[in-house]
Amino acid sequence: MERQVALLRGINVGKSARVSMPELRRLLAGAGYEEITTHLQSGNIVLAAGATGADLEQELERLLHDQLKSPIRVVVRDREQLAAVVEADPLAGVADNPRLKQVSFLGAELDPAIAKELKAEAKDLAPERLVVGGREIYTWHPGGIQSSPAAKLLTDKRLGTTVTARNWNTVTKLLELVTT
Repeated sequence: MERQVALLRGINVGKSARVSMPELRRLLAGAGYEEITTHLQSGNIVLAAGATGADLEQELERLLHDQLKSPIRVVVRDREQLAAVVEADPLAGVADNPRLKQVSFLGAELDPAIAKELKAEAKDLAPERLVVGGREIYTWHPGGIQSSPAAKLLTDKRLGTTVTARNWNTVTKLLELVTT
């Protein structure tokens, strides 16, 4: 069984999809997953599973829908993929506050036309930054994320795939957890 990171989209945000982490860990253990750790209250899970990638995403989405009666989308990265995200960090010399630097994890590669549009739009976002990198989009929100023009560009509908964002502190902590 391979240790992986599962990122649940949109749980415990506002009043929708409320899930306690102890309940989530029990649910996953009962379904046969092992070495389960959660980080914070926002759907960050490290677990050992036989399935990987899209297969694990589908397994978890089915399980969560069946057990919690909520359509929760899931994005999975293995340790090597998450390490590559951290190593690639195109905003290392720019973003000085890890709470305002985010990585948006995508369920699938962007359509090349959408990636091209985003890259063009990124030029008009200063002082914010937006960098497309494979199945991740790195953003820097020096004025905060709530009113960020860059964040408004990164919706599931616009990108044509599931998107779930984590700040840099969370990304690096998840890499630490999946590595140990």
